[in-house]
Amino acid sequence: MEINYIYGTIAYIFAFKQKRGITLSNQPFKKHTIYKKDKWNMLNVEVQGTKIVLTEISDQWGEECHTFIGRPAMLHWANERFAKDKFQGTDEEWQAIMDAFKAV
Repeated sequence: MEINYIYGTIAYIFAFKQKRGITLSNQPFKKHTIYKKDKWNMLNVEVQGTKIVLTEISDQWGEECHTFIGRPAMLHWANERFAKDKFQGTDEEWQAIMDAFKAV
């Protein structure tokens, strides 16, 4: 009896969300490219619900993945990783990277 109740509730929720145009968990993850210099130097961010997975690919270190629980943790990591005083590039490049992180 409990199983029928659970299946009925799930079917009701599914029909309700479908009627309102809300899709369920079959949505693809949202991907953001922070920077891409070439095939081997890039940084991508993938939003997976409440998780944020950051993939950094470099020709020196290979591929590194970082998982964050929320956006504030990712922004804290970005401020430490791309510290303005240690950044090797122009101020415009640094600002573009920080703006891309804030847009996630």
